[in-house]
Amino acid sequence: MIISRTPFRISFFGGGTDYPIWYRENGGVVLNTTIDKYCYISCRFLPPFFKHKYLIRYRLREEVNNLSEIKHLSVRECLRFMKIDQGIEMVHTSDLPARSGIGSSSAFTVGFLNTLYALTGRMVGKRQLASNAIYIEQDVIGEHVGSQDHVTASFGGLNRMEFNGKENFFVQPVTVNQKKITELQNHLMFFFTGFSRTASEIACEQIQNTSSKTAELRTMKEMAEEGISILNNSSEEIESFGKLLNESWKLKKSLSSRITTNAIEEIYDTAIKAGAIGGKLCGAGGGGFMLLFVPPRKQRMVRKALKTLLYVPIHFETLGSQITLYANQEPY
Repeated sequence: MIISRTPFRISFFGGGTDYPIWYRENGGVVLNTTIDKYCYISCRFLPPFFKHKYLIRYRLREEVNNLSEIKHLSVRECLRFMKIDQGIEMVHTSDLPARSGIGSSSAFTVGFLNTLYALTGRMVGKRQLASNAIYIEQDVIGEHVGSQDHVTASFGGLNRMEFNGKENFFVQPVTVNQKKITELQNHLMFFFTGFSRTASEIACEQIQNTSSKTAELRTMKEMAEEGISILNNSSEEIESFGKLLNESWKLKKSLSSRITTNAIEEIYDTAIKAGAIGGKLCGAGGGGFMLLFVPPRKQRMVRKALKTLLYVPIHFETLGSQITLYANQEPY
């Protein structure tokens, strides 16, 4: 039995510059972090006592005999990629709901690949894990997803990520004063808007608009560097980070008509009036989790103003995808 734990992420700046259609020509930079909310995947070779060869459990339960019959695209293509012919049982659970802007689909793919490598007696590095997950989701399945999600889930931590060329990516941990990092965490609030959406569908429109949004994307790339500069400057007040988030959110909304809705705008405006300095909708947009930057003294008022929404406390994490249980399984 193998169990993996893979973190979800929040992206502060640069989201949108991590789509291949953009960074292969222009380069991309993202500032993001993983958080202490995870997806868990347990996996083992299925004992030969059952009528089915594959038992796949997530929000659905699949019992099938042929690989091609598996409906879960990532499960099917990961098994095909790994060339595993034996029967498999896979169970997926999660701290946060899918389709909510925290990179859940990519975290799943990274976590499942991690368990499969362990199951077949192989240990791979974080770079290979991320590269394989990018290939499966973008090239094999054809999902409209950026590359930051797979890299973030694999590596973990608060990082500056740079994307260049076809597959090149560089992960640079943000090594600023721990007091500044703690201060940043203390200013963040995380709310679930309750709206579900399919990120790939929203991202598709954004990707189609790429050629006409060159100026906006270049500015968003520069904002990632500016966000790091704020954290790196001991004389810069942390509130500047929140103001930059607000400017970034305004810019992000211009990339696609589907990123925001009237209901989301109402939530954001309510938070600002209650004391938030800035914030953004996580992920591609359309719904899911909203990240807000709020001075600690104003957080009680923001929670009261958004009392109809679920508040989720979060902290940064640094490990990335991990194998938390490795137990050898005797062959039948």
